[in-house]
Amino acid sequence: MNVLFLAPNYPPEMVDFTRGLADVGARVYGIADGPVGQLGPTVQNALAGYRQAKLYDRDATLQAARSFGVRFDRVECLWEPFVELAADLREVFGIPGMSLDCARGFRDKELMKQRVEAAGLRVPHHARAHTADEVRAHAERIGYPIIVKPIAGAGSADTFRCNSRQELEVALGKTQHVREVSVEEFVDGEEYTFDTICVDGRPVFHNVAWYRPRPLQARSNEWISPQVVVLRNPDQPELRGGIELGLGVLRALGMGTGFTHMEWYKKANGEVVFGEIGARSAGGHLVDQMNYSSDVDLFREWARAVVWKSFEATVTRKYNVAIIFKRALGQGRIRRIEGLEAYMAKYGKYVATEQLLRPGTRRRDWKQTLVSDGFVVVRHPELAPTLEMADEFGENVRLYAE
Repeated sequence: MNVLFLAPNYPPEMVDFTRGLADVGARVYGIADGPVGQLGPTVQNALAGYRQAKLYDRDATLQAARSFGVRFDRVECLWEPFVELAADLREVFGIPGMSLDCARGFRDKELMKQRVEAAGLRVPHHARAHTADEVRAHAERIGYPIIVKPIAGAGSADTFRCNSRQELEVALGKTQHVREVSVEEFVDGEEYTFDTICVDGRPVFHNVAWYRPRPLQARSNEWISPQVVVLRNPDQPELRGGIELGLGVLRALGMGTGFTHMEWYKKANGEVVFGEIGARSAGGHLVDQMNYSSDVDLFREWARAVVWKSFEATVTRKYNVAIIFKRALGQGRIRRIEGLEAYMAKYGKYVATEQLLRPGTRRRDWKQTLVSDGFVVVRHPELAPTLEMADEFGENVRLYAE
């Protein structure tokens, strides 16, 4: 089985997806922007062939794919900007899988909401805008507060909550580089994910994670240590509405085989509202959290699903799993870490991994990466202790930079 995998080494979690493809017996051919020497040993060992080409250049990517001289059975991509490109290549080569029209439904946030809404599912009130005047007009019609975000964005980048016309003007100034945006109702409630691996539209694995706090709030305040909590029991009655919503979204958008990552809201009155969905895996180490929850390898199981349309892992949900991201105080290089030794002495047996930047390392731009200046992952069978450990890490472990 020959698989063409676009961007086999970036974002970083793609390294494990590439390895997963090789693990299930696929011959993996990769295309990415950088030279082969930048791929790293895991990716290089997993690949049967590699070409360097600019993925933003459709013709260059097509030429690179043809240069392998093999007949591909699958074309896969889990990096958001190139999901449509992978679908385009499938159609060019006559390969089964997600069509270009279906991929657009997962990428274009307005088209996405239109298709979900047409299926009778609750979505935020929304509109597409190309100019500042269109944004202003839609904002007045929808009513404040509103959210302004890129039509083809990923995560919370270039996304703004606007409570007034004055705040809208600030957001317009910060999104001048964005060609078109979605203007939508701000839904006040808790925010969750619904993640799946599907085979022919049927979820063979699903997950629910809880954002603490909501990503937009976390991306707006540097002092926050954002948390994402994978819930051990995604099928509990309190989450049933979100699961049913997610299943309806998959049907509405014509999901076939692969990973999906959806975000949804639960309002105080119990109403559930669709947020958005991608035909890709979640970033920010969320797949790692899912693995830690059940001691499985979903990188490999995704590969098994897309290559062989099967899922062999036995999913026994053992733990709630929280990841807590840290942002250093100050600028420059990390100089010291406080509270980590005491935290590990108290909770070390529950820590699945700790990956904080070490002294001497230059701190990262927290606005550009959720991972920020490192993180810890903790897990526990019960939710309350998991949240206690997560909160204590956020409050008592500090990184200082200068």
